[in-house]
Amino acid sequence: MTTGQKVPARERLLAAAEEVFFDRGIRATGVDEVLSTAKVSAASLYTHFGSKDGLVAEALRVRLAEWQSVWDECAVRAGSDLERLLSVFDALAVFRARQPAARWCAFLSTATELPDAGDEIAAVLAADTVLLTGRLRHFAKPLAGDRAADLADDVVLAYNGTLAAYLRGYPADPVEAGRRVAAASAAAY
Repeated sequence: MTTGQKVPARERLLAAAEEVFFDRGIRATGVDEVLSTAKVSAASLYTHFGSKDGLVAEALRVRLAEWQSVWDECAVRAGSDLERLLSVFDALAVFRARQPAARWCAFLSTATELPDAGDEIAAVLAADTVLLTGRLRHFAKPLAGDRAADLADDVVLAYNGTLAAYLRGYPADPVEAGRRVAAASAAAY
């Protein structure tokens, strides 16, 4: 896009969704606030996404694709099986550095806020869980063999605790603390 061209309404809506839904909350944020932030009409929202839920689902899909790309980069750079398993923490640090400041994880936040989410949102939340658990089980296999699922579960708990630590503001470096916990768990296998 050349200088002076306006960002398309769809992209502005997605940026606004990222800014307000995952910082202030989905339920707490009305459609009017999203429209105002994006500087678009209601017709644009409904034309591109059909509903507020459609916008939330698409914002989560975009975020999931970006997250997976960052994690792919970190996993490829890992120099050992243990580093590959722990790459989820490296990816979290890189992802948070690239994204606008968010209180914590958009997927956990959405799952908490919308436990009865419609099919479209629920499908994206499930895809995030499948990515996380499937990849960690795969990365745990060389380290834990038949107990790879158990090790992956341990790492998921450390990862979720790392995300929650951002809400609490403690420890000072949640990624490093979560990484330490996950590495200690891997050493036990």
